[in-house]
Amino acid sequence: MLALRLARGTHPLVLLRRLLVAAASAGVGFLLLCTLGYAVGHSGSSVLRLLWCAVPLAATVHFAVAVARTDPSTRPRTGLSAVGLGPARLAAIAAASTAVTCTLGSVVALLVYLHLRGDIDGLPFDGAAAGLLAADEPMPLAGALTLLAVLPVTASVAAGLALRPRTPRAGRTSDPVHPEEPAPAPAGLPWGFALVAAGLAVETYASRGAQGAAFPMPGHPEGTPAGVLAGWAITVLGLALAGPALAHFCGRLLQLARPSAARLLAGRVLMAEARRIGRPLGVVCAVAAGAIAAATLYGDRAGPHPFGPLTGLGAALVMSCTVATLLTAALESRHARSHTTAALVSLGTPVAVLRTAAFLRAAALLAVLTPLTVLIAEVAALPLR
Repeated sequence: MLALRLARGTHPLVLLRRLLVAAASAGVGFLLLCTLGYAVGHSGSSVLRLLWCAVPLAATVHFAVAVARTDPSTRPRTGLSAVGLGPARLAAIAAASTAVTCTLGSVVALLVYLHLRGDIDGLPFDGAAAGLLAADEPMPLAGALTLLAVLPVTASVAAGLALRPRTPRAGRTSDPVHPEEPAPAPAGLPWGFALVAAGLAVETYASRGAQGAAFPMPGHPEGTPAGVLAGWAITVLGLALAGPALAHFCGRLLQLARPSAARLLAGRVLMAEARRIGRPLGVVCAVAAGAIAAATLYGDRAGPHPFGPLTGLGAALVMSCTVATLLTAALESRHARSHTTAALVSLGTPVAVLRTAAFLRAAALLAVLTPLTVLIAEVAALPLR
């Protein structure tokens, strides 16, 4: 009840982010229900098709956690602990708000699914997808509700764990880092590149396997070897692990060779924000590499492409959720340095310098990560041609 009352007085931008989470939850719920409808009429590869839905589900959970982290109602305030709203209680409120938002999306998915099947009468496009959604077969209600509950439960648990109060480590204080002592560089670059290389090796090895070991994609009868997907998952994990170190390297790169004030400011800010935006940035690079690899593979393919509407919906969910997660992390970083920005403006720093620094940060990230993304995409697509 408290979470609902807090939602009424929030900023419209916060409500928009929650609506985006609900929309993504509706898309994932619709995919899960379509997979259930396929399983009713086909007993062969329904489990494998259900596993394919784990990719957009993970992207949606990642986005929901990022939105919960930037929610102003979950930030500790002075005096809230005295009325029983400490960090642990605020984490529970964030988990409850995430569960409510994702449940709303699941309910919308169920209504749209029943409407397109023809089970709900009196609306436009009633039964428009009856053949695709197996309207001639009865839908197991228990299975549908179980699948729809997966996303709200997973997202709420993940949000609660991400926002739980943590005990500060020994030797670490909450004081801001002075300019003369920048934070230590993230140490995930060697392990991240090792995982990327291992994932590409697994994908190359699996692509030479037998044709019978297939992992069907939703929406078309053909398949992709399961090892290829496992290798790509390892590659995504490696890029997410290496993302903070790459962002920190971009900050170092901006400060080379007698930097100007704008370059120095851009580099210091990028180094300070590397841990916050690095992992979402690495995931976006992995998704972009996958999209480039898919476009390379099926652009050279003769005849009709085997992707169906459900595959397109899943790909759109993954790409939109990862990009939205990165934008949310960028907004969180902007809010975290608002006091520093205000101090610079009060000292007489021109606004043009701040805008130039923001442009330089984006340009440095694009200059370093774009060739890396294209290289990984080409290497990933090479053994699959």
